[in-house]
Amino acid sequence: MSWWGKVVGGAFGFMLGGPLGALFGAAVGHHFDRGLNRLEDVEQPFGNGPEQERIQMAFFTATFAVMGHVAKADGRISADEIAHARAVMREMNLNPEQTRVAQSLFREGKASGFDLDGVLRQFLRECRRRHTLLQMFLEIQLQAAYADGTLHTAEAALLRHIAGRLGFSGAQFEQLDALIRAARERGNRGPGGATGGQGPRDHRRSAAGQVAMTTDEARAILGVEAGANEADVKKAYRRLMNQHHPDKLIARGMPEEMVKVATTRTQEIRTAYETLRRAARA
Repeated sequence: MSWWGKVVGGAFGFMLGGPLGALFGAAVGHHFDRGLNRLEDVEQPFGNGPEQERIQMAFFTATFAVMGHVAKADGRISADEIAHARAVMREMNLNPEQTRVAQSLFREGKASGFDLDGVLRQFLRECRRRHTLLQMFLEIQLQAAYADGTLHTAEAALLRHIAGRLGFSGAQFEQLDALIRAARERGNRGPGGATGGQGPRDHRRSAAGQVAMTTDEARAILGVEAGANEADVKKAYRRLMNQHHPDKLIARGMPEEMVKVATTRTQEIRTAYETLRRAARA
């Protein structure tokens, strides 16, 4: 039974206390109150309750609550940001009850008095500093921030703060930002779209009718400099594929509902690698 199945079934032994537990309790509603009164205190040893389910619940809760907080960072929540949050929920194939809880968490995150640092501190603790899991969380937040087409100054500052709290360096944040931005720009340049080009070769369509990835986008996604040799490109590709492999993310505690997000990212990484390989052979 999945972590969500245990929530619905009333098996609350694995659930959280602390800021994340309070957020989830508010989101699920009064019909869970009896079980929520038996939540474990977050300060108890990690050995209490199935660790995997605790992490999955923490990831789900933190993802949507922090997403709401980031969306509010520039002073208002745009229709695009709301649409993106809904799109993420659809992409995860959440059932109606999960969707309702995710929407409630989003609203909790944008409310005044939201304890961002408390949420991040507990999230980091529950994830046991699993770098790949924390990176996927940060990538989702970056995607949400770019939903209206621009990373606003306030959003960028908040996301850097979040990255720092989760143990990412400034350079690591910039590389993730470049990856998300490149993937978004390519998506915006889809069939019928237009961007500033780098020449006809960069805008060829694949046999499936998709706009080809540019070499600049491919380098940004893989985090390699122009002129990087084949060995460096392959090393970057393998590292990113390892970080985004869905099976490994599930093993580290990512909810299965969210695996499709990681699958989409692996497709971008694979396309970037093939783009640079073709360019090197040309």
